[in-house]
Amino acid sequence: MKVNFIGLGAIGLPMALQIHRAGHTIAGMDVMTAACEKAEAQGINAVNRVVDLPAGDVVVVMVATPDQLAKLVDEAIEKAPSELASQHWIIMSTVGPASVREQGGKLRNAGARVVDAPVTGGVARARTGELMIFAAGETNDIEAVRPVLDAMGVVRNTGTTLGDGQAIKVVNQHLCSVHIVAAAEALSLARSLGLDPAQVLPLIEKGAAGSWMLSDRGPRMLAGTDVEVTSAINIFVKDSGLVADAARGCDAQVPLLDIAHARYCQAADAGLGARDDSRVIETWQ
Repeated sequence: MKVNFIGLGAIGLPMALQIHRAGHTIAGMDVMTAACEKAEAQGINAVNRVVDLPAGDVVVVMVATPDQLAKLVDEAIEKAPSELASQHWIIMSTVGPASVREQGGKLRNAGARVVDAPVTGGVARARTGELMIFAAGETNDIEAVRPVLDAMGVVRNTGTTLGDGQAIKVVNQHLCSVHIVAAAEALSLARSLGLDPAQVLPLIEKGAAGSWMLSDRGPRMLAGTDVEVTSAINIFVKDSGLVADAARGCDAQVPLLDIAHARYCQAADAGLGARDDSRVIETWQ
């Protein structure tokens, strides 16, 4: 298939590479020149503007925020509305149910087919093509883009309504947000108790208190501020904020999420927004 992949960041680029390795023709787009250069170095032609993308059968969207998605959709409709009638759009960004329903509605009105397909698994599983994909949309639309989805991970159909996939991702990000902050607090507690967190971590991560986030983020929490960024603090400021917004919209109580969100905001306010999300641990120092 001819695929345009929009959003070549830390997780987007390895996703695009999996599509490329599966034999599809792929072009990339990212507003950041450095991201485009990294993609080019790995064999994916990349541009900075939507208008410079070639015509494609499938458009995969991995932008960061609802505002970026809205801008992208407006640009695509303005660029070549006639192209949309033959395109399938896969919105894989974490932008919340309301955003996907609004922007997906615009795309559908312009003639495009739309699949709501956020992912979980992080950079590690993006690199191996083992992401979990929460796909929502018309069954025929999901099946039409399944060769592209299968290249990136395991597809789970979550319903026919746009936004259902995002709603599941909201629940997922609630747990991710809380688990990262809980891991940081626990390792900080170990230090305060006079223990070496590096010795404590392997003792607890495989037991009843373990979590995927503790095992994945824990070593990076102990590595220092300049650790490789696989998911930035700002991403969890955004994601935990989306969870809070969704919870307010359905009158759900999420006090633990509110605490976690405050920690990410505190880290961002301390100048750590572009650092790895494991650096939330520095809010205890």
